[in-house]
Amino acid sequence: MTGLALQLRDYRLTTAEILYHLPDHPALLQSYVWQDLDLAPEYPVLRRFLTFWEKNLEGKLHSVKLATTRLITPGELRHVNAEFRWQ
Repeated sequence: MTGLALQLRDYRLTTAEILYHLPDHPALLQSYVWQDLDLAPEYPVLRRFLTFWEKNLEGKLHSVKLATTRLITPGELRHVNAEFRWQ
């Protein structure tokens, strides 16, 4: 499905900052930024990614910070106080 079709189905641009422990140095944290279109509030795409991470990658997850916004929003209506005519 295209990005526009997903947005029309209320998918939103979702950004997650993932902090994880380095495999060789567990006391140190590394940051990874993930971004995709996802459906709030369940976030199935992010959940699949985090499940993949836990099963296949060595860095143990520490925390995930999430930000989301709609890309397609209702337009604004403004009233104009002046009228200009060209003759």
